[in-house]
Amino acid sequence: MRSKAGLASMLALTGWVACIASAQADQLSDIKAHGTLSCGVYSNVEPFSYPNPQTRQLEGMDVDICTAIAKQIGVKVSLEPLAVEARIPQLKLGRVDMVVANLAYTKTRATQVSFSDAYYLTKEVLVVKKADAGKKLADFAGQKISAADGSTSAQSIPISIKDGQAVTFHDTSSAFLALQQGKVKGFVTNQMTAIKITKQVEGSDGAVAIASEPMLLEPIAVGLRQNEPAMLGAVNKALTTLEASGEMSAIFDKWLGPKTPYGLSRTDKVTPIDQLKFTPVS
Repeated sequence: MRSKAGLASMLALTGWVACIASAQADQLSDIKAHGTLSCGVYSNVEPFSYPNPQTRQLEGMDVDICTAIAKQIGVKVSLEPLAVEARIPQLKLGRVDMVVANLAYTKTRATQVSFSDAYYLTKEVLVVKKADAGKKLADFAGQKISAADGSTSAQSIPISIKDGQAVTFHDTSSAFLALQQGKVKGFVTNQMTAIKITKQVEGSDGAVAIASEPMLLEPIAVGLRQNEPAMLGAVNKALTTLEASGEMSAIFDKWLGPKTPYGLSRTDKVTPIDQLKFTPVS
């Protein structure tokens, strides 16, 4: 038989654990109590979040999304500039409440953080010499294809091109240079970078084209701390509301749409990631 003291200690410990669990699971209440939502964004990546040359204030697509979500929740937004590699660590450490920084879903990231519904799909694309513009991905089977080291672009090569040989470089510029120098048959990067590059070399001897078939589709979503169902629900509700009102499409068009240098058209809607058809990378 347990002693009264032992039973009391056990009950006290159980209550303490319950309090800790309750506190950890109540992020949304804390945010509403403080009246501020801290949102991690890029420190300087156009067109997502970067300093305005005149005001030095952060602006961009992700800044607008952070602000809109905070407004839906009923609080102010506090923007926290982050380096690319700091997005997940800072979120896990609790130094930001959420991350809106063109964050693509991957299997590894999904074990570390929670993802909201996807608010748009980006593409990894194959950039090729003009002479190869009409070829399909199958035509590059067994060929050397370049990409930046450690990127989802590099991971997409063996997934999308049969026996494709990934040749990785320290940065995107070096990977593209390998294509121009004929060291590889193609170069993989995200759609927006590809559009920028093709425009920069348009009309020159080194002109390139984007293959018509995408290498990989990547859902972009809000990153959140794990085990915070109320917070996840609030963010998904905010995204759904922004979609229904047309505000999400307006934000996309402002920064990435047909009248911008990127010239993209948004055909996807806010959708739960598990309802999308795509091949997630590790």
